Amino acid sequence: MKFKYQARTKDGELQVGFITAASKEGAVNILTSHNLFILSLESAEVVHWYGNILNIFKKVNLTDLMIFTRQFATLLESKVPLNDSLKNLHKQTKNKILQEVIFEIASDIDSGLSLSKALERQNKVFSEFYISMIRSAEITGRLEEAVNYLADYLEKQRMWRSKTINALIYPAFLILGFVAVVILLVTIVLPNIKPVFEESNVYLPWYTRTIFGVGTFFVNWWWAIILIIIPAIFLIIDYFKTDEGKIVLDEILFRVPILGGMFKRMYVARFADSLSVLIKGGIPIAQAIEITAHSIGSYIYRDILHNVSESVRGGELLSNALNKSSDYFPSLVGQMVAIGEATGRLEELLFKVSSFYTREVEDLMNRLGELIQPIVIAFIGIFIGLLFASILIPIYNLIQGFKV
Repeated sequence: MKFKYQARTKDGELQVGFITAASKEGAVNILTSHNLFILSLESAEVVHWYGNILNIFKKVNLTDLMIFTRQFATLLESKVPLNDSLKNLHKQTKNKILQEVIFEIASDIDSGLSLSKALERQNKVFSEFYISMIRSAEITGRLEEAVNYLADYLEKQRMWRSKTINALIYPAFLILGFVAVVILLVTIVLPNIKPVFEESNVYLPWYTRTIFGVGTFFVNWWWAIILIIIPAIFLIIDYFKTDEGKIVLDEILFRVPILGGMFKRMYVARFADSLSVLIKGGIPIAQAIEITAHSIGSYIYRDILHNVSESVRGGELLSNALNKSSDYFPSLVGQMVAIGEATGRLEELLFKVSSFYTREVEDLMNRLGELIQPIVIAFIGIFIGLLFASILIPIYNLIQGFKV
């Protein structure tokens, strides 16, 4: 198998490249044997669309992970020993895949591995951010606090995702219903009406002629449309799974009015929240920025934060490094970070930045949920009006011709 890695040498030099190994553990062993500190290690194997469909059924979803983390935090707060907590969670978990993962974690801990090492072996389920939080908590002795924070963090991510989906479900059903009605009209109803208009030599407006032309094209070439559109959809999905595709998708999202601003605020809130907790956990700031870069969920922000990390490692202030990317980090972030650096309260000021932008994102989501439905209904109403006008106006002209 081929893997893409990012690592640092003992001197702090960044290395990026590919390595071939029988498994991910084998790749880790090879890299560590060369005295490299691994930042990220991802499979570079090409996954086809059918592989992506199969993988959907092999994943632990965010809700299951959130419930596991919250229950784990509760057990640890109740002073239940680590291994007993995991065994209890293994019995309670309904997701079979997560249940197997918990069993393997408990077995690894029984064999002498630390919790962070056991989680690292399950990195398809637990993110680098999750593992790093546990690792830093093991060093500082604040495991309960870290797991509690992770539970809150996952609940917040789930809430944002749920609000976004709920805001889009109703408009999506409206659009699908409208598309279905249009297809029925242009492929079944209109072809039966068209000969009547042609025989009567009635005048047809341009929009009526356009709709008739679309209907004729669909009827004659439906098979070609299916053969082109379905492969094109899967090719586009495959492309957006690549690193380049993810960057392009981020760029598209950031350029969408209103939505772009909301996503930027969401990523800034994640950045500030994650970095605050990592610094509080005792992780060096440059390394904390790199970990945050991989957990933030945006490839554009990941690349920006890698540059910020390099600048901080070279001696530059974090506030100055962030101000260089003002399109993605508002000036308020740089100002608050500068105050934190000057007063020695960086993690506290980052938490305030996170709280501020979290509230902004929630307000935007609530407003979008209220606005998007009437906007979609209005657009669909306009198109339906145009569609019926394209039929009714020629019928009216035909009736007037008969009267004359």
